[in-house]
Amino acid sequence: MKIAAVAAFGFFGALLRFFITENLGTMHGFPTATLFINLTGAFILGWFYTITIQRMYVHPLFRLGLGTGFLGAFTTFSTFAVEMWKLMNAGMDSTAALYVTFTVIGGLLACWIGILAGSWQAYSRRPLQRRSR
Repeated sequence: MKIAAVAAFGFFGALLRFFITENLGTMHGFPTATLFINLTGAFILGWFYTITIQRMYVHPLFRLGLGTGFLGAFTTFSTFAVEMWKLMNAGMDSTAALYVTFTVIGGLLACWIGILAGSWQAYSRRPLQRRSR
């Protein structure tokens, strides 16, 4: 069942990545699509794991499917590495440096913001407890 969950969710994550890459692509040589995908994936993973730990129960197969399958197939370190090599090989060193900075620092920030959003959502929706008289 675990393999089926990862494979099924992974199919949709890879498909979404394909469609975003086809539509965003690059802007003036900058790999916009991959940056968008990786930052979005970092945010969603931070939010998803936080909200499901602090607030809502999800079945372990769903957590595995969404986290490892969907987001694992959606985000991509290997494409990031190849795009870095292409930028450096094309002599676009400053663009490559920006790409690394935006990806690494932006990814950490996106995950952190996702964690904060998940925590805020988990605790702001808790029902108020009645005070005893």
